[in-house]
Amino acid sequence: MRSNFFAGLLFVFVSLPLAAQEARPLSDAEQFAVTSAVEDFLYGASVNDVQAHDKFWAPELTYTSSSGVRFGKAELMAGMRDARMLPKNEVTAWYTAEDIELKAFGPSIIINFTLVSTDVASGARETFLNTGVMVERQGQWQAVNWNATRTATPSTE
Repeated sequence: MRSNFFAGLLFVFVSLPLAAQEARPLSDAEQFAVTSAVEDFLYGASVNDVQAHDKFWAPELTYTSSSGVRFGKAELMAGMRDARMLPKNEVTAWYTAEDIELKAFGPSIIINFTLVSTDVASGARETFLNTGVMVERQGQWQAVNWNATRTATPSTE
């Protein structure tokens, strides 16, 4: 009897972490809020809006750039110190998101998407695969972790 009790207890403790790792369904409101936060941020990044960066990036951010450099929010914001917000007619590249995919785990949402940088003058597009971990704080979704990877050039073989 005692061994059955311990076996049952062991089963419960082993099962708890497995259940916690399963993705949960997202509500329509969550999907809209996270997608809007990213799209608003990308618009702000296009016009060089420092406030958009400050609002989007969480204080404990870890950002891994497409060039392989890792830094936090303080370093990111320091790089914007002398930035001036651009009027729409002075924007040189617009940033947008394509192929957005969201996955929720507990209170966090993972976002995967293709970031597209479209050059205003030439219309040329450059793409990056972006992955972020978003958390909601006081009604605002912020990125606590972010990875940007330059999209691979297809081989000609």
